[in-house]
Parts: sequence; structure tokens; C-alpha cells
Amino acid sequence: MAMSGPQRYPGASTTYWWQSTWGGDPMEVNVVVLHTTEGTTLPGYSGGADAPNFTAVPDVKNKRLNWYQHFDFDVSSRALQNLAGGVQTNTLNVSQVELVGTCDDSKATTWGNLRAGVDYLHWPTAPDWALQEVADFLAWAHREHGVPLTGPSVWLAYGRDDRRPGVTPASYGASPARMSFAQWSAFKGICGHQHVPENVHGDPGSLPFTKLLAMASSTYTPDEDTVPLTDAEIDKIADAAAEKVRWFKVDDPIKTGGDQTTLGGLWWETAVRVNKLLTEPPAAPVLTDAQLAAIATKVAASPALASTIAEQVAAKIAARLQS
Repeated sequence: MAMSGPQRYPGASTTYWWQSTWGGDPMEVNVVVLHTTEGTTLPGYSGGADAPNFTAVPDVKNKRLNWYQHFDFDVSSRALQNLAGGVQTNTLNVSQVELVGTCDDSKATTWGNLRAGVDYLHWPTAPDWALQEVADFLAWAHREHGVPLTGPSVWLAYGRDDRRPGVTPASYGASPARMSFAQWSAFKGICGHQHVPENVHGDPGSLPFTKLLAMASSTYTPDEDTVPLTDAEIDKIADAAAEKVRWFKVDDPIKTGGDQTTLGGLWWETAVRVNKLLTEPPAAPVLTDAQLAAIATKVAASPALASTIAEQVAAKIAARLQS
């Protein structure tokens, strides 16, 4: 069945949403194609005419990627060339991601007056924080949509590469990395623009794909209903959260007029229950500040994990409020 699973990547902005303008075919995605924009800012994509499903914009100063979503995950986008005849590209169960920056090895350290790692990213030598964010996305695509965490073994450099001697950039055009029609039609997993037939672009170059898959595999949790914490540990986090916000008191009752069906009445009912929870905390021990800091560090490195833990902690607290 087409378009199963969540269609929006958690935290991605839809400010530049192009599906309303350009439509797209509903699919059941089993392939993610990675691109690089060869620029330093979010592209306009010709008004969305050649937009991907997602764009990841590096915020180097704060060591994070800002994600923008332009089409639903399971809707065809427009960043691949598709020639008449041959095979389908954009519509062959493909979701596409553009990584803002470059794969061009001639820009590995500088790009005019700009410095790699400071003003832009050279993705073949991207820092771990950036690779981890891409890995988090791939883990989400795997967990929520079944996209295999596999892909081609050859990712040629957009520059000189001994695997294609005499041709620079090695990844451009009819390279050994480019799939045949039959290979592309049968492919499931993660690949680059350089692997797609009917296309000549060589991005994202020699992306450290093995490392990226290792990061995605360590982020991925097999059961979407679980996280690498036990119920007891999640209980402790919920208790700790209650302890940390003990300042909340219902000393100034909300005026509801006695109508418990109003928004004010519902808030009052919730406030009473929250106050009871916070003033009568469970006897279970709470995590120490050091333990909380360690968990926070781990979670901060994985938005997907943070989202899942937050949902489970919220469910625990909600269950207590209803009791």
C-alpha cells in the first residue's frame, strides 16, 4: 500500500513546501538517494521544479543540520533527470535528500574566501556531527519505512580517483559506479546521485558511506515501540522530570466558573492532577544529576532517539495523571 508510515520527518520545516505546487506520485519508498547542492545556502530549486523531498542545511556554528521538507516522504520529488524511455528515476519508489555543501574535492579546504568546516561542508570529509544527523535520518527511514541500510560499495570521488584513472571528476558521467537499468530497477537501499542511470551528475562524491551506515545502524532500534532504556529507567526519568519541576504549585486556582467542560476547566483538572503527582512523587529513586547529564548527552546526539524517549516518558506521565 502506497504512503504507509509517517510522511513528515520529525523537526523538519515545511516552510518551502513544493508538493502543493508540483504534486507528485504516491509511492512506497524503498530507496533513498543522496545529493549535494554544490552551494552554501538553501536552494530555490527553480520554484520547486527540481526540488528533492528533503534538504539538510548545515549550521556549522551550532553543529547541527536544519532540515527542510518539500514533499512527503512517499511522494515523488523532482531532483533526478528522467529521460524518455529507459527506466523511471524520480518515481521509482525513491525519496531524495539534498545535502547543502559540496562534494568537489577541489573545494575540500577552501571555496574562494570560504573555509571548509567553518563556512560550508565538504561532505566527503564532513565532521561526525553532520554525518550523525544524516545517519539519524537514514535510521528513521529504515525504522519507519523499511529502507534497507545497505548500498553500493563504490562511491567515486568528485575529483581524481584511482578506481577510474584518467577521468576527472571520476564520479561524473558513465562511471563504473553508475547502475545499469536492471540494477537500478532491482535496487533497494541508499545510494548517491552518481549511481542513478539516465543521470550524469557525480554527487555526493566519495561520501564516507561505510561510516554513515555504521552510524545509522547504531542509531536504529529494531522495534519502533522501544528505546534502549528499560521501563524502570524510563520511570526514573519521569520521576526525575517531576522532581526537577517541583516549583509548580496550584496556589492560584484558575477561574473556571465550575464548568469542567471548558478549556479552563480541563486545564484546572489537569493542574490538580499534575500538582498531586509533583507533591506526592513515587517512592522510586530518581536518577542522579550525573546520570541525567549522561542521558542528555546521548539523546542530544540522536534526534530520533530523543523523540521516541520523549513520547514514552509523556505516555508514562499521562498514564499517571489518568489514574
